[in-house]
Amino acid sequence: MSKAATAALPWHRREDTWAILIALGLVLAVTAAFFLGGGRAVSATALSFPTWSEAGKLLGALGANPLAPLALFGTFLAAFSVASLVIGWDVARYAAGFALLFAFSIVVTALGSNAVLKQWQLETPLLALGVGMLLGNAVTLPAWFQSALRTEFYVKVGIVLMGATLPFTIILQAGPLAIAQATLVAVSTFFTIHLAATRLFGLDPRFAATLGAGGSICGVSAAIAIGGACRAEKSHVSVAISMVILWAVAMIFALPFACRALGLAPGVAGAWIGTSEFADAAGFAAASALGDERAVKTFTLMKVVGRDMFVGVWALVVAFLSVTRWDRERAGAPEKVGTGEIWRRFPKFILGFLAASLGVTVILASVDSGAGTRFAKEAIGPLKNLRGWAFTWTFLSIGFTTRFRELTRFGWRPFAAFAVGVLVNVPLGYWLSTHVFDAYWLAVR
Repeated sequence: MSKAATAALPWHRREDTWAILIALGLVLAVTAAFFLGGGRAVSATALSFPTWSEAGKLLGALGANPLAPLALFGTFLAAFSVASLVIGWDVARYAAGFALLFAFSIVVTALGSNAVLKQWQLETPLLALGVGMLLGNAVTLPAWFQSALRTEFYVKVGIVLMGATLPFTIILQAGPLAIAQATLVAVSTFFTIHLAATRLFGLDPRFAATLGAGGSICGVSAAIAIGGACRAEKSHVSVAISMVILWAVAMIFALPFACRALGLAPGVAGAWIGTSEFADAAGFAAASALGDERAVKTFTLMKVVGRDMFVGVWALVVAFLSVTRWDRERAGAPEKVGTGEIWRRFPKFILGFLAASLGVTVILASVDSGAGTRFAKEAIGPLKNLRGWAFTWTFLSIGFTTRFRELTRFGWRPFAAFAVGVLVNVPLGYWLSTHVFDAYWLAVR
């Protein structure tokens, strides 16, 4: 389905809507279970593996709760199947594909809990990505399995669940700073890529805008949205997406390594990853690889609150430039670009993220400290586990859909233009995170 067709869909048939409904439904269900004394049912569904060095410990954990994998699978399969039916996906094919994807996620999560692999920094996100890329490029995946590789859908569910684990007070405190840092990085990177593409390498300005959006805002989604807003050619959007994936995958490995080598504190490292990664899912993998929840929190503030929210504004600006400058040679009167474009392009799942954060914060503020501590352990803890499963399916989907051969099917000029942007983005993000705003990122707990 084309992006234009997707934008024309009614609200109840969009991925963002169902990501919000599913994630908030889980938050409400877990919260209700806590207050109604159903914590054991929640624990059974929010499957987790202990760190293990001997297989007996892992098998013992599974033996103590043998129905947990089935409960987790059944919960998400039911929710995702309803979403598939309404959105218009083939429910039977999706269900079969998700069953296999779930089996892979069990294996990589169990392996990612191994003490030795943890020491080697090969935890679940990187294992999921590596397994997916290896198998996705070594064998031909059946179509029914590919129908379940819904990267953006899973990451949106995970991001909304992330909101329930991130107090709204932190968003209020650090959100404006994240937006300020994101603005500096996004504007600098966008114009660097656009100027390099048009002035140095002679690319079409619409192509340059699509590349710039992918490198400065929110990756694939931004490339598609801005490409549509400025009427870039379909091939240009495809190349921009390829560039985003190529650099995002490279940064999954490069940024955590650099953060450790430089000895960065988790909060600062997460903020740097948030300014320097090119896709939400890849950024979560990189931040999670650091093994500290503070890195995930500051990444979320920087990338989701800071950068992703700009996609609607950038779409409006680029659409305005397109119809008033780049399309002047076309016959007819220039088109009108209304402010409604901001709302149309705005990533709606961010509203679910904010709603989850606000709801949990209100609950914690409404109970005494003892109940708040228990709520954090018995409700927020399981929600973190559920969030982790959503991201594991995301990382597997990235790996299975990344084709090395396809990433090389573009000319050197788009690659060079994007690389110039990377040379500005990464050092600037590091400087802002470690020198200008470091005190705020260090304070995130």
